Amino acid sequence: MRFGVLGPVTAWTDAGEPVVIQGLKVRALLADLLAHEGRPVPADRLIEDLWNSQLPGNPAGTLSAKVSQLRRAFEDAEPGSRALVRSGPAGYSIAVDKSSYDALAFADRVEAGALAEALALWRGPAYADFADEAFVETAIARLTEQRLAVLERADVPVSELTALVAEHPLREGLRAAQMRALYRAGRQSEALDSFDELRRLLLDELGLDPSPPLVALQQSILAQSLPQARSNLPAQLSDLIGRSDAVDSVSSSLSTARLVTLTGPGGVGKTRLALATAASVAERFADGVVLVELAAVTPKALSVQDALTDAVHAALDLRDSAGSTAPTVERLAAVLGSRLLVLDNCEQVIAEVADLADELLAAAPGLRVLATSREPLNLAGEVVWAVPPLDVPPVAADPDAMSDCSAVQLFVARASAASRDFALTAENAADVSVLCRRLDGIPLALELAATRVRALGIRGLVSRLGDRFRLLATGHRGAAPRQQTLLAMIDWSWELLSSEEQSVLRRLAVHADGCTAEAASAVCGDDVLEVLIRLVDRSLVVPVQGVEGPRYRLLESVAAYCTEKLVAAAEVESVRQRHLEYYVGLAESAQLFGDGQSRWLRVLDEDASNLRTAFDRAVATGQSDLAERLVDALAWYWFLRGRLTEAVRFLNAVPDSARAGAWRTGFLYLQADSSAAAERERWLPTADARGQWWIAFTSSDMGELQAGQVLLERALKTFEADGDTWGIAAVLGARAKHAHVRSDLAALRADAGESLRLFKSLGDRWGMLQATSWLGAAAELGGDFAEAARLHGESAQIAEELELWPDVAGALGMLGWTAVRQGDYATARAHGEHALRLATEQGQRALEALAEIVLAFAARRTGCLDEAERRLRVLLDAARSQSEAVLYLAMVLGELGFVLELKGDLAGALKLHAESFEVAAGHDSTRSLCCALEGMAACLPDRSAAAQLLGSAAAARAREQHLIAATEADDLDRAVATVRGALGAEAYELAHAHGSGLTLRQAFELAGNVL
Repeated sequence: MRFGVLGPVTAWTDAGEPVVIQGLKVRALLADLLAHEGRPVPADRLIEDLWNSQLPGNPAGTLSAKVSQLRRAFEDAEPGSRALVRSGPAGYSIAVDKSSYDALAFADRVEAGALAEALALWRGPAYADFADEAFVETAIARLTEQRLAVLERADVPVSELTALVAEHPLREGLRAAQMRALYRAGRQSEALDSFDELRRLLLDELGLDPSPPLVALQQSILAQSLPQARSNLPAQLSDLIGRSDAVDSVSSSLSTARLVTLTGPGGVGKTRLALATAASVAERFADGVVLVELAAVTPKALSVQDALTDAVHAALDLRDSAGSTAPTVERLAAVLGSRLLVLDNCEQVIAEVADLADELLAAAPGLRVLATSREPLNLAGEVVWAVPPLDVPPVAADPDAMSDCSAVQLFVARASAASRDFALTAENAADVSVLCRRLDGIPLALELAATRVRALGIRGLVSRLGDRFRLLATGHRGAAPRQQTLLAMIDWSWELLSSEEQSVLRRLAVHADGCTAEAASAVCGDDVLEVLIRLVDRSLVVPVQGVEGPRYRLLESVAAYCTEKLVAAAEVESVRQRHLEYYVGLAESAQLFGDGQSRWLRVLDEDASNLRTAFDRAVATGQSDLAERLVDALAWYWFLRGRLTEAVRFLNAVPDSARAGAWRTGFLYLQADSSAAAERERWLPTADARGQWWIAFTSSDMGELQAGQVLLERALKTFEADGDTWGIAAVLGARAKHAHVRSDLAALRADAGESLRLFKSLGDRWGMLQATSWLGAAAELGGDFAEAARLHGESAQIAEELELWPDVAGALGMLGWTAVRQGDYATARAHGEHALRLATEQGQRALEALAEIVLAFAARRTGCLDEAERRLRVLLDAARSQSEAVLYLAMVLGELGFVLELKGDLAGALKLHAESFEVAAGHDSTRSLCCALEGMAACLPDRSAAAQLLGSAAAARAREQHLIAATEADDLDRAVATVRGALGAEAYELAHAHGSGLTLRQAFELAGNVL
C-alpha cells in the first residue's frame, strides 16, 4: 500500500486503486501517523491532536476504535495491510518507507539530484485537507520549505516561478530563480524589474537591502555576463529504457571529441539517445544545447546548403544581419560560443551536412556537435558511436533474468501502457523472449508490436511473426537484416490498418516536420482527427505539443515507408498539390498586421518547414502564381523574424513578379546590397502604397531620406483615401524617424504619438514597438529622461514578447544613451554592454554601432579617453568604408573631436568637428550642426571667431528650443570658458552678439576663412 500527503492525505493499493476511509477522525488519525513518518506516537498525543479540548467520554477506548476502523479500511482494500498500523509500548505508528510514502520518496529523490521527479510527486499543498489542524502544522511547514528549496534549484517554467514569487514575494531564492529564468527566456528587462520590486519590498517592510548574492546576480544580468543557456530540446513523453550505459558512454565521448555521430538503422533509437545525452550534458555548455531537425531538408530543396543554414539559424533563433557581408556560416560560427549542436537525421543530405559541420567546428572552437545518421559524416576527429539494439534475452532465460534485459523492459512497459492487464509472468515469459529476439531488440519494432498485444495477446503476436519475416525475405533482399526486421513490423502494422487508416497514413508523409489536425484533414481529405487518434494508439503517428494544440508527425522510418506507399498508390502529385495549396492558404490567412501578430508568428514558425516545402514544389512545377502568392504572404513574416537572406533567396525565385519586386527591393536595402537602388528604379513604378512605404522605410538607414519622404507622403495619401489604418500608422512611424534625424521635436512627437494611437487601436505589437521607440527618442530630445527610460524599457519588453531580438538590442542601446544623457554612466555602460552582446549575437551592425557609441560616450565622460578614442576610431573606420551615408557619422566625428581636444590635439579635433558639420548639413540636423560649431570654437586659434561661432550656435538653439543636457553643457561650458578667458568678458560678449546674427553656415565659413 502507498500513502500520500503531498496534496490531500490519500492511500492507494499497490494496484493504484484509492482506499476509502470513512470518518473524519479516522482520516485525521492517518494524517497524524503519516506526519511522524513511521515513528511511534503516544496515545495521549493522538487523543489531544484529534479531539483537543472536546474529549469523548472514553478517550482511550475511542482512539482504539478509530485505530481498528483504519486497519479495517486497509484490510478491505488490500488483504494483509492491517498490519501496517502498529501498536507498542511507545504508541501507535504506521509502516512506511520511501517506496510507499510520497514525503519520504520526495526527500530521497531530492538527495539523489532528481529534482524534476521529486517535484512531480506533488499534487497540491501538503496535507491539503487538514491544513488548518495544528498537529500537521510543523510537517506542512517543513515539506513546503523543502519544496520551495527544490523549486529554487530546479528547471521550472517562468510562469510557475512568477506565481510562486507572488505567493512568497520576500523569498530571495525564488526571486533569484525567477530572474535567471526570465533572463534565459530573453526577458532581461522583466528580470531587472523583479529585482527592483524586491528591493522596494525589503526596504518598505523590513528596512533591509537585497543580499549580496542577489545584487551580484542583478549586476550579472545588467552586464549580460550570465550565460544565455538557450535550449530547445523537446520534452519526452515516455522514459528512455535500457540506455543508461549508452547515455554515459556518449556523454563521455563528448567530453573528449568535438564531433560524435550516432549511427544505426532506422528505428534503433538514435534520436532518443541523442536527446537524452544532450539533456544529461546540458550543464556543460554555457550557451546551451540546440536541436536542429534536418528531416525536412531534402535533396529537392532549391539549395540544400541554404536550407541547412536556415534550419540552424531558426533553431538558434537568430535574425539576419542588416548590412552584414559575412557569409552565413561565418555568422553562425561567430555566435555559437560554448554550445552543443544536435544535428538530427543527417542521412538525406549527408555530404552537405558534413561540409557545414566541418566549417562550423573549424570556426567555433567552443562548439560540440552530436549528430544522428545512418552513416558517418566521415570528418577528421569524428567519433562514430554505433547505436546497438537493446539487449535481448538468451534462449533459456528464466523470467527473473529476462526482466533485466532492456528489450524486455521496453516491450513490457509499452505493452502494459497499451493493455493495462499485461504483465511479464512465468506463463508468457517464453513468448516475450521469442518476440524480443525475433525483433532483434529494435526499439521501434518492439513498440509497434506492443500496440498489438491487446488485440492479439502475446502468443498470437508471436505466432504471426513467422509469415511476416518469410515474406520480407523475398520482398526486401537489399535491406540489412535489422532493417528487414523493422520493415517487417511496419509492413505488418500497415496491413492491419483499415483502408481509411492506410490512406491517411501514407498521405501524412508529404508533411515536413509534422502538421496540425486541420492540415492533415486538408491534405488527406475530410475530417481525419479520429483516424489520427487511432494511428497514435498504434505508435505509427507521434503526437507533439504545438502552439495551439497537438501536432502529428511520422517517425523517420515510418515516413520513408509511407512515401513508398504513396508512390505505389499513384497519389504523390495530387497529395503534394493539396499540401501546396493548403500552405499557401495558411500563409495568406496569417494575420500579421494587427492583434493576431504574436499568435501567427508562432504558427508560421511551427510550419516553416512545410512552407518551404510548398514553395519548392510551386517553383519546381512552374506554378508561378502560387509561388508569388506564397512569398507575398510570407514577406512580412520573414522581416519580423529577421530572415533577410531567406527572404531574398525565395523572392529571387520569382524574378518577374511585381509583388515580389517591391519586397525584394526593401530586403536588399536592409542587407545594404549595392543592387538595391537599381531594383528600386525597376519596381517603384508598379509598387502599390504599401510597397512605396516599404521601400521608403527600409531605405532610410541608407541615407535616402529626401526621396523616402516623397514616397511616404505619396503612400499616405493613398492610405487615407482607402481608409487603411495600418498603412497610415506605418507612414507616421517612418516620418517620426525622419523627424528625429532632423531634430524636429514637434513633428517627432506628433507623428509618433498618432502612430502609437492607431497601432494600439489595431493591437499591432510591432507597430506599437516602433512608435513607442520614437516617443522615447522624443522624450530624450526634450530632456524628459525619466520618461525616455520608461518608454525605451517598454519597447524592450514588447520586443522580448515578440522575440524580436534586434529590437531588444536597440531598446537597450537607447536605454544606455538615455543614461548617458542623465549622467548615469555606470548604468549606461551596463546597458551598452548588454546591447552590444545581443547585437553581436544577432549580427546587427547598426545596433552594434549604437552600443559602441553608448560605451564610447560613457568612457569619455568617466575619463577613459584611450578607450573612448579606440571605440570611436573603429566606428569611424567602419562608417567611412561604406559607400552609403551613415546617420551616426556626425555624432562619432564630434565625439572623437572632443576626445582629441581633451588630449591636447586641437588641430586634429578642429578637423573632425569641421567634417562633422559637413556631414550633419547633409541631414539638415540643426542639433548636430550646433554641436559641431561649439566643438570647433574650443579649438580655433582666433578667439574672436570662436566667440562668433558660439553666438551663432546659441541663437540657433534658442530659435528651435533645443535642449542642452547637463552632460553636453560640460563641453559647451569648457569652450565658453576658454574663449571668454582669452578675450575678456566685454570682447567676448560683443563677438558672441555679432555671431548670433550669423547663420550656421555663415559661422562655419567664417571659421574656414580664419584658419
